[in-house]
Amino acid sequence: MCQVRFIGCLHLSHKNIAHRRGFQDEFYYDEHLISEWNKIVHKKDLTYILGDVTMETIEPYYLLDRLNGRKIVVLGNHDLPQHVPELLKYVEKVAGMIDYKGCMLTHCPIHPSEISFCRANIHAHIHHKSKLQEFEAIERYGDDGIDTKSLTLHKYINVDAKVINYQPKTIKELVK
Repeated sequence: MCQVRFIGCLHLSHKNIAHRRGFQDEFYYDEHLISEWNKIVHKKDLTYILGDVTMETIEPYYLLDRLNGRKIVVLGNHDLPQHVPELLKYVEKVAGMIDYKGCMLTHCPIHPSEISFCRANIHAHIHHKSKLQEFEAIERYGDDGIDTKSLTLHKYINVDAKVINYQPKTIKELVK
């Protein structure tokens, strides 16, 4: 059975990211990422990569062929528009934002005023947190005397590669 998975901020072959994430160098980092990805992603699986495939360079794109499964990219702030033709040699599709079953797939988190229009925002970009600060229901519905502490909205899901241990996750795994 085909699984749909999510991950972002791969930053393939980026020396500084590799060091910040605790790796000896970018080569060890790339090999670790590829190994962890391939442990769980199968040939027919579809993985959405939510931005920052590399750090503004096309040279590491060939590494995408070493990652199991099919791939769709939502562009991030370090994915340059002029690189899209080269990126499309390694992935099925490139987009700016995707609606997947009512979940908005983006690189940067969407604005809080937009979160009420979707089931969740699966994003990357934030390298150090698993969830954004919770937004209370009062921001959407106003103060009507209901205990807003029990009505917090947990709609932001961060799939930064480091945050999810370098293994693309299914929606079910993300909401657990």
